[in-house]
Amino acid sequence: CLSALLMIVAVTRATVLLTKDGEYEDHPQYQYEYSVSDPVTGDSKSQRESRDGDIVRGSYSLVDPDGSVRTVTYTADPVNGFNAVVEKNGVSTAYPASPVVRAVVAPAPVRTPVVPVLPRYTYPGYTGYRQTPYYSGSPFARNPFGGVNYA
Repeated sequence: CLSALLMIVAVTRATVLLTKDGEYEDHPQYQYEYSVSDPVTGDSKSQRESRDGDIVRGSYSLVDPDGSVRTVTYTADPVNGFNAVVEKNGVSTAYPASPVVRAVVAPAPVRTPVVPVLPRYTYPGYTGYRQTPYYSGSPFARNPFGGVNYA
């Protein structure tokens, strides 16, 4: 009974896994475009792209840190693959970085105080319990060999 129930659950799960999500579009098309210009952060860029079937065309541009504008125009298709053309416009305003001069300082010696070493404690080991004499007023003593001293 349990095996039949498990088989029904397995068949139900298999049919759920074999279902198809969405439909295949044999000639996809899309087009988008955006641009950003933020004077606070200095971020300035734009992009546009379009697709018609297996051919994708687009371009994007951005302002490099040196102030010039870089524009990349690209195409991608199944015959030629991905091809990009990069153009750089504007005058570079980057200044050469001056070398940082630092004096080399040797590390100062560290003086540590001498600490006397205490002798290590050594455990003498187990020596057993000492037997002490046992006295009882009765001739029938319970422990005739002496008591045990735990101290």
